[in-house]
Amino acid sequence: MQGRNVLYITLEMAEEKIAERIDANLLNIDIQTLAQLPKVMFENKITDLSKKTQGKLIVKEYPTASAHAGHFRALLNDLALKKAFRPEIIFIDYLNICTSQRFRNASSVNSYTMVKSIAEELRGLAVEFNVPIVSATQTTRSGYGSSDVDLTDTSESFGLPATADLMFALISTEELEEINQIMVKQLKNRYNDPTINKRFVVGIDRAKMRLYDVEQSAQQGITDANQDIEIVPKEDLSKKFAQLKV
Repeated sequence: MQGRNVLYITLEMAEEKIAERIDANLLNIDIQTLAQLPKVMFENKITDLSKKTQGKLIVKEYPTASAHAGHFRALLNDLALKKAFRPEIIFIDYLNICTSQRFRNASSVNSYTMVKSIAEELRGLAVEFNVPIVSATQTTRSGYGSSDVDLTDTSESFGLPATADLMFALISTEELEEINQIMVKQLKNRYNDPTINKRFVVGIDRAKMRLYDVEQSAQQGITDANQDIEIVPKEDLSKKFAQLKV
């Protein structure tokens, strides 16, 4: 919606499923309703949406563990030549199921070397084309479900956080799920002080695949001490506010 050209590379889900999720997000319709939407109504919504933005989105699918930075470089050159399309941001879903251009045989190297190599190659691609690349990784077993994810909880290889410029974790707990929120925690930031806005919550609408801003009051229960999440009931907030007024 900001008029940017976006390239989304998927190695996990089919192009059609990714497109479905993006449609639900942009049209602000839950996925089930989207599937039942009459064709004419869908086309009218798409037409109205296209009038509000000039950006283009291209989704490209590769088989899992089959593509590396060399394939992505060829894709970028091909899109520039044949479609005059130059992305302003690239999403790769996701880094751990890419392969390395340097190590074609994954069994010949350990996971640290492999993942670090993939991360370095993607970072080099970002520098070469002067475009940010956003990807994802998974946590270790200890990090899964934790409210205090750290860099050491990165699965398979610490070589990834050693290479990335910016990393943040998306943390979900039962308490946050009940109020349709997730916590975002900065893990690494080469561009700014990572202690500034180190953690904050955002709203999430899973049916529409959307993240949204929440009221500032939602940030008040977040503490950096032991990285715990404190959910403050509205009634308690009202009492505290009344006490302050007195």
